[in-house]
Amino acid sequence: MATLLDTTGNRPRHPEKQGREDTPLLRKPSWIRVKAPTSEGYLETQKLVRDAKLHTVCEEAGCPNIGECWTRKHATLMIMGDTCTRACSFCNVRTGMPGPLDSDEPRRVGETVALMGLGHVVITSVDRDDLADGGADHFAAVIRAIREKAPKATIEILTPDFLRKGDAANIVIDAKPDVFNHNLETVPRLYLSIRPGSRYYHSLRLLERVKERDPSQFTKSGLMVGLGETKEEVMQVMDDMRSAGIDFLTIGQYLQPTRKHAAVERFVTPDEFATYETIAKSKGFLLVSSSPLTRSSYHADEDFARLREAREAQLARR
Repeated sequence: MATLLDTTGNRPRHPEKQGREDTPLLRKPSWIRVKAPTSEGYLETQKLVRDAKLHTVCEEAGCPNIGECWTRKHATLMIMGDTCTRACSFCNVRTGMPGPLDSDEPRRVGETVALMGLGHVVITSVDRDDLADGGADHFAAVIRAIREKAPKATIEILTPDFLRKGDAANIVIDAKPDVFNHNLETVPRLYLSIRPGSRYYHSLRLLERVKERDPSQFTKSGLMVGLGETKEEVMQVMDDMRSAGIDFLTIGQYLQPTRKHAAVERFVTPDEFATYETIAKSKGFLLVSSSPLTRSSYHADEDFARLREAREAQLARR
């Protein structure tokens, strides 16, 4: 269970949640528990990130897979600071007013990717509603820096929604990442309580725009389950995603960071996740990852190879 206090002091990590009543806390089932990270590889990855003065969503969001991924030197770098302007009820990333952008960050990201020897890198960010372009130009600068410093690496980005930022998303699309990911997170009915600063159809339209502007880019989106959604609602989101041309769907269990965050309504069983995967594949996604511990960037390198193979097989059948 994550803390509500900032690790650098006594400031509230989520000031907007301080006055909320505690939500119930369900005991985790056996299939959701993971060991604390202690491996040598984990510590090496931690040092690389610290030395470069970079942030990772692995740490900031309390990802349960951090031990496994960092042991393999796979870290999802989080750009544009560690403070988000949104206040989603599911997320453990710090909320508040961020500081100015770090113009040297793209260089450090590129050099760190090269130093880690990553064949596939995932870059995400906080929401930056305070910026005129939502951070689109900074995203593009990071992509260019990785291309320069680690030209063999393929790049996957997990972006904000660029809500009310005009055509800013085009800047990121035109930087030509290999995978453009933006998570819908949950079903439309739950947006007001779970993702109040976002708009379901805007997020869906963003991913559709990627395909319209550059059909060669893979598009990807993810859902959390266990928040009170129904199976029928999840299936409708799958249909919406396919209508927007989304290639890759991830589905994972929502885990509650603190008692001030949205409650876990239930733990979805591994068999139910397997059923979701079967249904999603039948709807035409090129790739589906559905399991309790699935996260957007979990095994992203292996999934990208499978994604390319699936596209090649699809084209060969035409």
